[in-house]
Amino acid sequence: MGILNGKRGLIMGVANDRSIAWGIARAMHEAGAELAFTHQGPAFGARLAPLAESVGSDLLFDVDVCDDASLDAAFAALGERWDRLDFLVHAIAYSDKSELTGRFLNTSRTNFKHSMEISCYSFIEVARRAYPMMEAGGTMLTLTYQGSNKVVPNYNVMGVAKAALESTTRYLANDLGPEGIRVNALSPGPMKTLAGAAIGGARRSYKHTEANAPLRSNATLEAVGGTAVWLVSDAGAFTTGEVIHVDGGFHVLGMPQFDNL
Repeated sequence: MGILNGKRGLIMGVANDRSIAWGIARAMHEAGAELAFTHQGPAFGARLAPLAESVGSDLLFDVDVCDDASLDAAFAALGERWDRLDFLVHAIAYSDKSELTGRFLNTSRTNFKHSMEISCYSFIEVARRAYPMMEAGGTMLTLTYQGSNKVVPNYNVMGVAKAALESTTRYLANDLGPEGIRVNALSPGPMKTLAGAAIGGARRSYKHTEANAPLRSNATLEAVGGTAVWLVSDAGAFTTGEVIHVDGGFHVLGMPQFDNL
């Protein structure tokens, strides 16, 4: 018996089979959960369809998180198929790739606002529509990164957006806690994903973390997925408002390991 048997969840943000969101979806499927997915546009939909089919799902909704009508339509369609939602995974972020290199000082107003809207505010919009389907309680998860509270070269505006997202997680946890809804963020270290590749110097960051983390390893999709399963399961019933690190312990370091100084 899987520990998520009988639970239904919506996964937002699967780009391909190397996405963190896909690692989470696969782990939740293996734990017995029933899944639905969102994507943006036909190209991502075409990539997602065979992945969703592999975990027994035909629930795919095209969503633009900057468009209220699109969000309303997706949740209305989901509500026609499911009478409840047990968990939500928000794995959505964006910044213009040209601004994920060089100096944060040069962040444009347009990209700052767009990055904040998609990477942070969308979680509020999604939570507002999801929580009415969680009448018996539930869990909401989002994804963050240590660039939210420490300076990471080239992460730039995304660090500020993730800091706002982590604060949003805490405020949503407080708002929704009386209704039995838990809200948490997962913080993996650098991972070889489509989103991670957009950040300048991504390969060097990945190698540096692997060489210096206490476990001398970056996280795997399986590790992130397993942590998500725990948070969504009954075992995570009293964990909310947290940022859970799944980064081999790298976040505890004050400087590189002695041999790498």
